[in-house]
Amino acid sequence: MSEDLSTLIAAVEQADSATALVGAVRALAMAEHVEAIPTLIEVLGYNNPGAAVAAVDGLVRLDQAAVPALLAHLDGYNYGARAWAIRALALIGDPRALGVLVEAASQDFALSVRRAAAKGLGSLRWQELPPEQIAPAQTQAFNILLQGCNDPEWVVRYAAIVGLQCLATDLGTPDLPLSPVKKLQQQLQHLSRQDESPAVQARAQLALDHLTSTPSPLVGPHGGQ
Repeated sequence: MSEDLSTLIAAVEQADSATALVGAVRALAMAEHVEAIPTLIEVLGYNNPGAAVAAVDGLVRLDQAAVPALLAHLDGYNYGARAWAIRALALIGDPRALGVLVEAASQDFALSVRRAAAKGLGSLRWQELPPEQIAPAQTQAFNILLQGCNDPEWVVRYAAIVGLQCLATDLGTPDLPLSPVKKLQQQLQHLSRQDESPAVQARAQLALDHLTSTPSPLVGPHGGQ
């Protein structure tokens, strides 16, 4: 480890105020060094949202290099740390996180974790999977996001709609069977008309409008959505 990096890590470990911690983490994140990953992940568990945001930024900057450590050190007890880690994995988009995102979106008790995972499932870098695994993986994500549209928390439903729109437009594939596509259309129509949250209603309608006006392999030009 270089002397400069050691100094940056020490500054994080020795920060004596919330403001100093945020500044130290930002500096460490800007270094973009793989040896900073353990410290950045540790910061996710601190009760300091500003520092956590900076740590997530640093982990995302390191991209795929940060994924194995993030997957290996998901905090099963601190849901705040887990939510930040899921957010980092979602922003990186590495498909190695698919299983973790699926489990988090469908089973985690913390709404912040489910919300972050739902967003991430819509924007994984599917092309990095072996070709024969892409369609099954997308179908799995598609079905979990449809399930998320029925989540009791409106913020999770909102995130699921965002994920579905991204998946359908940017990552749409003709290999997905028609029945899930039809379910998506029906689900978005239902949410746009009957969801208890005006924000979810509006986001579902936006997704419908976008999908019907943007032809894709998954969504046909005449309103497959």
